[in-house]
Amino acid sequence: MYIEQLYTNCLSEAAYYIESDGEVAIIDPLRDTQKYLDLAESRNAKIKYIFETHFHADFVSGHLDLAAKTNAPIVYGPDAHTSFPIHQAKDEEIFAIGKIKIKALHTPGHTLESTCYLLLDENNQEHAIFTGDTLFVGDVGRPDLFGARYTKEHLAEMMYLSLQSKIMPLQDNVIVYPAHGPGSSCGKNLGPETSSTIGAQKQTNYALQPQTKDEFVKVVTTGLNPPPAYFPINAKINKEGYDSLDIVLMQSKQALPVATFKNKITEDTIILDTRKAEVFTQGFIPKSIFIGLESRFAEWVGTLIPFDKPILLVTEESQLDETLIRLSRVGYDNVIGYLNGGFAAWQNAGEEIDLIIDVDADELAMDLKFDDNIVIMDVRKEGEFNTGHLVGAKNSPLQEFTNLLAIASIDEQDNVYVHCAGGYRSVIACSLIKKEGVHNIRNIVGGWSKIKDVAELEIVVPSTTLN
Repeated sequence: MYIEQLYTNCLSEAAYYIESDGEVAIIDPLRDTQKYLDLAESRNAKIKYIFETHFHADFVSGHLDLAAKTNAPIVYGPDAHTSFPIHQAKDEEIFAIGKIKIKALHTPGHTLESTCYLLLDENNQEHAIFTGDTLFVGDVGRPDLFGARYTKEHLAEMMYLSLQSKIMPLQDNVIVYPAHGPGSSCGKNLGPETSSTIGAQKQTNYALQPQTKDEFVKVVTTGLNPPPAYFPINAKINKEGYDSLDIVLMQSKQALPVATFKNKITEDTIILDTRKAEVFTQGFIPKSIFIGLESRFAEWVGTLIPFDKPILLVTEESQLDETLIRLSRVGYDNVIGYLNGGFAAWQNAGEEIDLIIDVDADELAMDLKFDDNIVIMDVRKEGEFNTGHLVGAKNSPLQEFTNLLAIASIDEQDNVYVHCAGGYRSVIACSLIKKEGVHNIRNIVGGWSKIKDVAELEIVVPSTTLN
């Protein structure tokens, strides 16, 4: 028996490769499926089943492309209804993979069709459980993503029953392999590890502690941040289907010379620049939106970029494939081309450019002494802001920029200084502000990580103020 967790940090997503006696099961594959095919080929094995724990909301699964390339059936749990052929597993149905077995355990709560897969080893002993978004390390899946048909309280009640009847009875030594790790928006506060055991989770996971159903519902539904805007769209794509990634990549790889690129820019076109933040601020095509590949690129694209507008890419040519794949992982198949030669080609052609003025925290402290019109915009999440912030700072979380209220609140006489925790989100925010025609902004390099160490800046922390 061989098990490998294939973890993708930028999405905090874990897919799984399970092999026994030359037969393979893949659980929750990403859309770029070649890694699973290559792994099976290198081990002289054949993919027999593709298991899905639920309709994922945070990424587009690779189930359809992988099934087309392997003829392996796609397995969902009870209550899964799709626009393509699947094997709808019954609760406790057994699937043989070489000398091991996988048992489907229907665990509604995160979604109605949510299903965990219990691995029974060669001796028919419980070895591991692949929990999808039902159980994470230190957390459980949020119950508020299904839509208006069910309240989050109703789904939380389902989850309580699923955990009590299917998860809690398992032996303490059973390994827990969840679909996500830290940073995922599919839970409230996932732990730092990407695997655990049932025994450890019974000891440390708040959701598995002794409590009544009502107590569980209250704790699970309290403190949920709004889910990213793209979640329902990705769930629909996973349920209804999508175009082959091979076709999407072929259509998107259109190298556009400067003149052609310029002619394709319209009011509805998104110019997406994926270079590093410190490079972008030094010069970019006017009205470009910056979302750099160096961080949680796909999640921020899904949160801030409309699905129904064509995308023109500005990226390093060596990163083109990576950019397109990461866009496709969250369902963005609408790239109409990329700037041939990158930003340097645009600049060398003598075209108009824009830039963002960077300042460091020491400069901010100096400017505050002489400018009464400075507005400090902190684009971190509310929870981050509440752990400490600059006196007088305005909290405008980046994920809320889609409604443009943060930008609309800027007065003409304001000199806006923008920061986040480390300098990535603030550059995204500055690009969005610039796109709306507001140019009196500064990006604070290093963000809160630098601000909090400058003695001249007045800091608010819980229950106190520091100079």
